[in-house]
Amino acid sequence: MNWLTQLFAAGRTPGNRVLPFVIVLLGVTTLASMANLMLPESSPLHVSTYTITLLGKYLSYAMLALAVDVIWGYCGILSLGHGAFFALGGYAMGMYLMRQIGDRGVYGNPDLPDFMVFLNWDSLPWYWMGMDQFWFAMLMVLAVPGLLAFVFGWLAFRSRVTGVYLSIMTQALTYALMLAFFRNEMGFGGNNGLTDFKEILGFDLQSDTTRVALFVTTALVLCAVYVISHLILKSRMGKVIVAIRDGEARARFLGYRTDRYKVWLFVFSALIAAMAGALYVPQVGIINPGEFSPLNSIEVVVWVAVGGRGTLYGAVIGALLVNYAKTRFTAIMPEGWLFALGALFVLVTLYLPKGLVGLRGQLAARSNNKAGKAVKQEVHS
Repeated sequence: MNWLTQLFAAGRTPGNRVLPFVIVLLGVTTLASMANLMLPESSPLHVSTYTITLLGKYLSYAMLALAVDVIWGYCGILSLGHGAFFALGGYAMGMYLMRQIGDRGVYGNPDLPDFMVFLNWDSLPWYWMGMDQFWFAMLMVLAVPGLLAFVFGWLAFRSRVTGVYLSIMTQALTYALMLAFFRNEMGFGGNNGLTDFKEILGFDLQSDTTRVALFVTTALVLCAVYVISHLILKSRMGKVIVAIRDGEARARFLGYRTDRYKVWLFVFSALIAAMAGALYVPQVGIINPGEFSPLNSIEVVVWVAVGGRGTLYGAVIGALLVNYAKTRFTAIMPEGWLFALGALFVLVTLYLPKGLVGLRGQLAARSNNKAGKAVKQEVHS
């Protein structure tokens, strides 16, 4: 139990926000879940199942933002392709959920998903084998994105591809995957993707208790990856990662194999994004090639920038705030959302370089500067 003792000791350290983050997140999750399951719908404190599902989706996005913050905020690698890992994790979960439909589909075929029957397929492709088992599907959720991240990172970082070139490569990766998954012959439902899910682990996906369970699971996984990310980034390895961000040539000169650190962190970040995708799919009920869209990956960068990169909790806050704003804004004026998002990114970049979580420090620094100038004027007078 030493690790648990160390964790709580670290959480009480001044300036450390791990424990407050975990307490607030789990507290809100518990209250929202109880308000959904225990209070009648007529109660003003009742939280609807729709809201629970929406909160679960926001937490999945927060996990994706945390993944981008780990690699961008602490190692300086601006990835514009993390939507690919998110979508691959989602597709692995979607394949499992499709196999759970059985003969309850439109065509009543117990062995083939509806879209395969529609396309006159006579058997399951080899890469669908075993996806009816939950443990195997969860293994694929991690294995496929993790392997892709390792191969991509190993080739890119050993070749010392950095900066804007790496960002373009990550965006090209997710765009290529989007085009591939749009093809019907890929066996992933083409343009329509995977949908019409019925149940998960034998539980009805439409029931309130399943929705709440998925929401609570998402919150617990978010807490876990937050704590693990914090421990890694505060460790000796984390200090090397930050040193690589601030001066990779110096770190390499001191004898560190910087490419290995970057590959390792890139894979770790991709695994977090994949888990976020796997939790996202059963809550929204669909996964399609649109999730690979480069625009989605760019949006994640905006969430992190708005919240404050290099802080972990800032990325979570940014994801929650921007997605809530998106939900409200697109209901009022859907065609204006992208313009609002672009303007938000420009304003944050110009006036809040440390994001919303850095606003307090920015105001304090400005106040100190004014006080210092006032003292100097008094001395000179």
